[in-house]
Amino acid sequence: MQTELHTFPRRLLQHGKDRPLKPAFREKYLGIWQTWNWAQVNEEVRALACGLAAQGFQRGMNLAIIGDNRPRLYWAMLAAQCLGGVPVPLYQDAPAADMAFVLENAEIRYAVVEDQEQVDKLLELKASCPDIAHIAYEDERGMRNYMQPELTSFAKLQELGRAYDKANPGFYEAAIAAGQEFDNAIILYTSGTTGKPKGVCQTHSALIAAATGGIGFDNLKDSEDILSYLPMAWVGDCLFSLAQAMVAGFTVNCPESSDTVMTDMREIGPTYYFAPPRIFENMLTQVMIRMEDAGTLKRKMFQHYMDVARRCGADILDGKDVPLSDRIAYALGDLLVYGPLKNVLGLSRVRVAYTAGAAIGPDLFRFYRSIGINLKQFYGSTETCAYICLQPDGKIKFDSVGLPAPGVEVKLAANGEVLVKSPTLMDCYYKRPDATSEAIDEQGYFHTGDAGLFDSEGHLKIIDRAADVGKLNGGAMFAPNYIENKLKFFPFIKEAVAFGNQRDQVTAFINIDMEAVGNWAERRNIAYSGYTDLAAHAQTYELIKECIEKVNADLASEALMGDTQVHRFLVLHKELDPDDDELTRTRKVRRKFVAEKYAVLIDALYSGKAVQHIETQVKFEDGRSGMIAADLQIQDSKTFPVIGKAAA
Repeated sequence: MQTELHTFPRRLLQHGKDRPLKPAFREKYLGIWQTWNWAQVNEEVRALACGLAAQGFQRGMNLAIIGDNRPRLYWAMLAAQCLGGVPVPLYQDAPAADMAFVLENAEIRYAVVEDQEQVDKLLELKASCPDIAHIAYEDERGMRNYMQPELTSFAKLQELGRAYDKANPGFYEAAIAAGQEFDNAIILYTSGTTGKPKGVCQTHSALIAAATGGIGFDNLKDSEDILSYLPMAWVGDCLFSLAQAMVAGFTVNCPESSDTVMTDMREIGPTYYFAPPRIFENMLTQVMIRMEDAGTLKRKMFQHYMDVARRCGADILDGKDVPLSDRIAYALGDLLVYGPLKNVLGLSRVRVAYTAGAAIGPDLFRFYRSIGINLKQFYGSTETCAYICLQPDGKIKFDSVGLPAPGVEVKLAANGEVLVKSPTLMDCYYKRPDATSEAIDEQGYFHTGDAGLFDSEGHLKIIDRAADVGKLNGGAMFAPNYIENKLKFFPFIKEAVAFGNQRDQVTAFINIDMEAVGNWAERRNIAYSGYTDLAAHAQTYELIKECIEKVNADLASEALMGDTQVHRFLVLHKELDPDDDELTRTRKVRRKFVAEKYAVLIDALYSGKAVQHIETQVKFEDGRSGMIAADLQIQDSKTFPVIGKAAA
């Protein structure tokens, strides 16, 4: 690494010199794509940084960033870094109360936010977070009558900055020159699955090391296009949309809104794409819904060529030997099915696609690779800049997360926990030396909290969170996430929570996918009034039961997991929701909280009851609370003899 480029602001200046006219950021606004080249981005960031300095922002201070993915919010991150400050992105969909802890913990005095909605949240928190003194907002719609002294529009802040820059020649360059590689570049707060979120402090050095390693691994160029649509507070977006973009100099494209992501994605045609498993699951759900609505001929053609793809598509993608007849059939399938399908999904130009954040079901993984999309898994965490293991081209295994990434050492503790030593490791947890010393041992290994194992070729397999792995009373290993991911492969199942630790058998809660099951119900003339009504319908239960029994048959073929087939299940009367604290903002189940909240349902699953009444408090979008009551049906599902045991 060139020593003069060891911080992101220095990288920004260099891109302005090396590729001034190349597109750096795009944003779709009112249906039209706006573009800024690297020279323009340098000017925008300079004005913003000097504006913050004029307001009193100094080295070592933290800057809150709140909103959807917007070029100006990424520029705010860079502006803070230019001054030696630290950006702290927050989840934009979090209610004000959930933001209070981070704002207080990070000692936020300055914030740059997207719009009126986020301004209102911060003003609501002024009583509990009185230190917030300056709030700049990007979108001026709805802000005309806001007269609070702490408010400034983004445009006016930049005007202030240009005047400050003119009055203080050399200030901006000196501030960037003072930055060092081991300065904190960002604070990313963990999702708080098991408690209060912790602020992960990542240095410029760590993030640049992760970005450089990933870019070299996949031979990424400055010609790549990516779509930036995942929360800016998530480490995955930080790696792809900030760190890798600033190292490689490729183009970051921001969609108009969350509702237009798929349309905008088709227009951009990204060459490099990242999404958590849930996004890929949703895409497949949309495909299956469209196929169910298609005519008989189209359905049969789709099924025929998907059988061809399953047989040889992944091998063709990996460059393996495939019979000529299969190659011809696959080429015809690409013309008639796979090509049009990839175009609809916006994946026609994708050269490399990644998924992470949670385990992806092997069947889902196989589907995308079979139609020619180079989808790969990587494994990482917020504490490691999302950089631990990567899957090399041609050596993809559906049940592994790949080999240790360049420069990363991975080993297993005696209890199977994955331990990592890497230049991408966090500096510390913000103001939490106790938690830091718990996470990083005296030898410098980070304890991931994940249970894993290496196969004979050195590929790492993640079984589950170490804390979640248990045993059935019969002695079989119980890995709930493994079972849940198999269930969520079906488009009708949006979420699943499995139980079984220190129990005789496994049971599960199911959340239906409202769109997929709703479409299925309408085509069968099944009337329903909403989620609760549809979830309780007898035919919905039969549909979910079929899915569960297919998973059980699959589990029965695995000697290690065969005893963890789902014996009983219920369909929850409400969707698990981050606003109800049942999921994190990254949509991970808060297992302990769910188990406590729905203890009466778990007891009913294991006591043999056929019906259980439940009343649940929920939060509505407008902030009000209410109660939902329902009588939930509990059903048995068919299980199968474990093949490994039968052979023994």
